[in-house]
Amino acid sequence: MTTVKEGNTVRVHYTGTLDDGSVFDTSKEKEPLEFTLGQGQIIPGFEEAVVGMKVGESKSVHIAAENAYGSHRDELVVDVPLDQLPQDLNLEVGRKLQMRQTNGQSIVVTVTGISEKEVTLDANHALAGQDLKFEIELVEIVS
Repeated sequence: MTTVKEGNTVRVHYTGTLDDGSVFDTSKEKEPLEFTLGQGQIIPGFEEAVVGMKVGESKSVHIAAENAYGSHRDELVVDVPLDQLPQDLNLEVGRKLQMRQTNGQSIVVTVTGISEKEVTLDANHALAGQDLKFEIELVEIVS
């Protein structure tokens, strides 16, 4: 039976949970996730876990933060004066905003705090700094 190796395109079902057991994402009830190993399309620890699997095989893996979305970086949290933001922006904690950097690239930030004069924006991935657990089932090796 063939096993997954770098360069293969695969389809997997997965469920991702945090240390407290809460589910943050799943492909159950949806189409399987399809990706090509070695293309950087998914987090490194997930890709490493799929290597060597056979179709129909399932496994549980624990992925440390540094092999997932990385550590939480304080330099990606900034306070911005309210007068530098559009007046009609409906700000509330937890809201995601898309911002354009000085180099022209867009990034998604999360509003994490609001005061009378400024808003705190966090550009870290929501799962940065967290270890993740995945249940993975290899559905198909496409190529």
